[in-house]
Amino acid sequence: MSSRFVLALLASSGLSACASSSDKVAATYVSPIQYASLSCRQIAEESARVSVRASQAAGIQDKKRTDDQVVTAVGVVVFWPALFFIDGDNMHTAELSRLKGEIEALEQTSVQKNCGIQFQRQPAS
Repeated sequence: MSSRFVLALLASSGLSACASSSDKVAATYVSPIQYASLSCRQIAEESARVSVRASQAAGIQDKKRTDDQVVTAVGVVVFWPALFFIDGDNMHTAELSRLKGEIEALEQTSVQKNCGIQFQRQPAS
């Protein structure tokens, strides 16, 4: 194999292993039944708590993606063994997915109870 082919192969495998951006992480289904006994005030409080944690998790996820992209660029251009340090998606991605699912479940419960809570969506990129 030529060295160019090997570098191209490593680069493509490195790029596919990068962590997903936070806006590309899909929500995991969370049943709204667990929130059915909450009052509208409790739903609002829980929504605020989950939203703060989801925002923190999204920041961690995006930083991880950026770090993976930097390692990929360095690995392709300068030092190919650096490609072995790309983590890709992991427990942070799973947590973000779960938190997004919780927010959707809380929103469904809010609608069912006519709470009138406004849920803001992340802007599409």
